[in-house]
Amino acid sequence: MSGHSKWATIKHKKGALDKARGKLFAKLIRQIEVAAREGGGDPSANATLRTMVQKARDASVPQATIERAIKRGTGELEGARYEQVSYEGYAPGGVAIIVSCLTDNRNRTGAEVRTAFSRNGGSLAEPGAVSWQFQRRGQIRVARRADEDELLQAALAAGAEDLTDDGETWLVSTQPNDLAAVREALEAAGFSIESAELELVPQTVVPVEDPQEARRVLRLIEALEDLDDVQEVIANFDMPESLLEELAAE
Repeated sequence: MSGHSKWATIKHKKGALDKARGKLFAKLIRQIEVAAREGGGDPSANATLRTMVQKARDASVPQATIERAIKRGTGELEGARYEQVSYEGYAPGGVAIIVSCLTDNRNRTGAEVRTAFSRNGGSLAEPGAVSWQFQRRGQIRVARRADEDELLQAALAAGAEDLTDDGETWLVSTQPNDLAAVREALEAAGFSIESAELELVPQTVVPVEDPQEARRVLRLIEALEDLDDVQEVIANFDMPESLLEELAAE
């Protein structure tokens, strides 16, 4: 499991994400609107929208809310027009960061992201300076109670590329275009899916073991995640789980 994934899991276990449920809903709704605008409002014909709708359902977003978001995206209902923009930079210690946003005002979003980096010891980088260190993958997390051999066999038969131990779940990796089909096949085979998303996966990681440096890295990431226009923050740090547990308890 990547360091960033471990940090998110630990925070969730401690309830630190509960207060952010409303913000999560808002981010998912924006993603649905953009997917519907760019590929149409029919999930069966729009793979990106199908993935976003499933992600929203997994997070318990009400169906009526999802349907309104689709209609705003297709223009049937009035709403803000969001566009995708991403920023690249570095946290203390050379940790690479990609910040994915959906915004209706690029100038505002850019200024907020720049301020978060500068106030927390990071630095923005030119486009492409960081992204080459990541690869987009389908990532399906399956409940740990699944038998490893049976899951591996089913996953490979469905077109998955790999199965790894992700700590509290099994992690099935796919090519981006295969994510929905592999998820559907695993569900049909009776496996319990905890999440299925397209994620940027770091190809190399930066070890962070000094507590002070770790605090600075996580402070920057949380400052970025708190911005309304930020959808996702991906980083390539790797910290010992004991240190993550200690910092989460502070």
